[in-house]
Amino acid sequence: MSDTRFNLVQDRKGMMWDLLLYVPTVVALLSMVLKFWYGGDVSLAYLFSFLASFFFIAGANRILKTRLMLLPTAPIAIEIGKQGIQIIMRNGEQVGLVKDLRIYADYSGRSFGLAGLNRLDERLQFVFHKGQFSNLEAYQAIQEMLKLASSPSDFPPIKK
Repeated sequence: MSDTRFNLVQDRKGMMWDLLLYVPTVVALLSMVLKFWYGGDVSLAYLFSFLASFFFIAGANRILKTRLMLLPTAPIAIEIGKQGIQIIMRNGEQVGLVKDLRIYADYSGRSFGLAGLNRLDERLQFVFHKGQFSNLEAYQAIQEMLKLASSPSDFPPIKK
């Protein structure tokens, strides 16, 4: 298997769908917080404020990291080679997945997850969306290459 690099692009269409999902959810939860707070049920207000905070943080992370790739730890490129898979981050750091590589595809075929162990035996996970690839052929090609790379015989054992 030769070294192949896939550069990722911002997924603005997916960002719009995420905004349409998370913004109304957070607004609805915050309106319930106000209703319960002023209705005298403070414990439910705290519960819904926690839920609103959770959805806000999850949505912001998904949009800023995986869709727009603005955070320093956002992947901007994937290199697949004989020594493993390198994920290049926005901050210049390169993370290599060399063992126990697993690919998790969703049922709709719009995204996939990539998990594996780095050289320090730390489990790392990444999510990639179809809109992050320059075209459909690149999206399909990387999934095929990752399926081949995930077979245990492709990577040499790591010596400690």
